[in-house]
Amino acid sequence: MKNMETRVLIIGGGITGTGIARDLSLRGISCIVVEKKDINAGASGSNHGLLHSGARYVLHDAGTAMECMEESRILKQVAPHCIENTGGLFVAVKGDDESYIADFPALCAAAGIMVSPVDTGDALETEPALSGNIIAAYETTDAVVDPFRLSLENIFHAVELGATLMCYTCVTGFSISNNRIRSVHLLNTQTGETLAVKTDHVVNAAGAWAGETADLAGINLPMVYSKGTLIITHQRIARQVINRLRPPSDGDIISPGGTVSIAGTTSAPIHDLGSLHPTSEEVDLIIREASAILPEFKNSTFIRAFSGVRPLTGSSDIKEERAISRGYILLDHARDGIENFVTITGGKLTTYRLMAEKTADLVCRHMNISRSCQTRTLPLPLHDACRWSEPGLSPRYWLKTRKPGDLLLCECEMVPISAIDCILESMKQHAVPPGLRSLGIRSRIGKGPCQGAYCSIRTIAYLYDTGVLQGDQGLIEMIAFLRERWKGMQPVLWGERLMHAELQEAIHCGLFETELQK
Repeated sequence: MKNMETRVLIIGGGITGTGIARDLSLRGISCIVVEKKDINAGASGSNHGLLHSGARYVLHDAGTAMECMEESRILKQVAPHCIENTGGLFVAVKGDDESYIADFPALCAAAGIMVSPVDTGDALETEPALSGNIIAAYETTDAVVDPFRLSLENIFHAVELGATLMCYTCVTGFSISNNRIRSVHLLNTQTGETLAVKTDHVVNAAGAWAGETADLAGINLPMVYSKGTLIITHQRIARQVINRLRPPSDGDIISPGGTVSIAGTTSAPIHDLGSLHPTSEEVDLIIREASAILPEFKNSTFIRAFSGVRPLTGSSDIKEERAISRGYILLDHARDGIENFVTITGGKLTTYRLMAEKTADLVCRHMNISRSCQTRTLPLPLHDACRWSEPGLSPRYWLKTRKPGDLLLCECEMVPISAIDCILESMKQHAVPPGLRSLGIRSRIGKGPCQGAYCSIRTIAYLYDTGVLQGDQGLIEMIAFLRERWKGMQPVLWGERLMHAELQEAIHCGLFETELQK
């Protein structure tokens, strides 16, 4: 067994874990981030990409609303390259609760959130796709953020400052004595190598798996798992973020995401984190609800659906998951008899920086370190290899800078060989195993209309040609990648999408003797 040492070990490579790594590294505290899959494998990679103004939560969760407002303002200043500052509209249609519509401005004002009334005629002129049945509209400061780039930029900066990232590495247990975790036992799921990391402090930022991680230390952490499903259109329907002006419900947000729109979400309890996939019924529900404010939505072509799990803390007796606060929970497990163990869970993508700051503050107090947070004002650096997750970037880059031999591997999203080379080099530096799944997180490979039908073959062939993959690695990678895409394609298969799926089946199931599975 290999041995390592670090001051802080962070479990979870989502936006919270990577944000904590950057915060601690800026304070000069060494840390290791361990992630059992890859960056943003959980809820951090399965969301609207919405940078909340806070207005959505003013009715039942004023604390979260105020946190979102403040953190959105900070992120627009320190990470503008990760954000499209679209603005947003809250709109109501005939039949919506008029008492809530009337109360909305005062609720926002009480939370310190700026909203401005918009004449319905002006709203329709600004967003022509809106329903002619709208009866009220308010302008907000909502925006959209690239969650993959945000996490990647955070971990890149942390690594530059001395942190270590260990993907495809799961925690198998803790060595505990005298009320302290002395070492954390790890397993590299790619190589089978086992490691023991001696550490001063452990941070549980495992998202939906926070309860399972706490259990390894003998701590009971009740979790409620709320599944949320979203769908992606073939084209962008609205310029701004469009929210339904009603108490939070299913299918009431349509968010732009580069060249597409993302609509959702649903909220349904689940108990098995291992069988997460969207359903046709959820897709139908989202289309029906979204069409009430954007009628053309029901006639749109959809690329895929996807689902994520909200890691909520609370009693499983609560009937409605939306009644549970979207605020974060920071737990000091000294109260449970483990003095150097904390859990951070819940929260929003928008509030990740605040969650990281508060967690780092607590860890520093435990270690008697007096160093303040810098992330509130220090800009997040730009790293070249992080930019390829940005929708629409590759076409602009390739058309402007293309050179002989820089061929396109993905024609839907126009991802060139030079982009893949750049990403592969960064993955080598961070010891991330190369493959389609890792490349898909860091680029637009497989995210276009064909959902990997062509680019998966081209990219795997390129990885073989350059010696990155050998033996049957490529086929295994391609099957895993396509099966994950298939889970999202299956619920939206009708019309033109059904023809695309039949073509993909002919290519992959016929040529490579693979099977499409749910």
